[in-house]
Amino acid sequence: MTVAPEDLVIDAARLLLPPAGTARALTPGLRARAAAVLLRLALEQALDAYWRQVTPRMTRIGKHRMLCLEWYAGHDIARQCRTTWVALSAACHYRTYELPPAPAEIRARLEEVTALLAALGAGPGTVAVGRRADT
Repeated sequence: MTVAPEDLVIDAARLLLPPAGTARALTPGLRARAAAVLLRLALEQALDAYWRQVTPRMTRIGKHRMLCLEWYAGHDIARQCRTTWVALSAACHYRTYELPPAPAEIRARLEEVTALLAALGAGPGTVAVGRRADT
C-alpha cells in the first residue's frame, strides 16, 4: 500500500500543528523529526512519479535521479530539490549530541516540499533553463 505524496504532506502538517483538543504525547522535537521523515518520503515519491513519466528506469538509480533532474526540470527546481532533500535527511537522523529539529524549520521545509510537488507534478514538458530546445 502506498500513500500519495500530498497525503504525506498533510500528515506532516498535522504533526507540526496538531488540531485543538488533540493529546500531545510527543514532544515538539519528536513531532518535527517525524514530520521530516514524512516530507522526505513525499519528496522521494514525487521524484519517482516524475521519473516514471520521463523514463521508468531512472526510479531505480537513487541519488542520481536528482543529479539528472537539472536537464529535465531546470536548474532552480533541481537545486531546490537537492537542498530540501539534504536538509530533511539531516533532520531525520537522530544524534545524541544534537537537539532535534525545530518545528519552525520543518514548517519551512513543508512549504518547500509543497512547492516542489506542484513543480514536479507539472511533468517533464518544459525545457530546462540554459538548454537549447533543438538539442
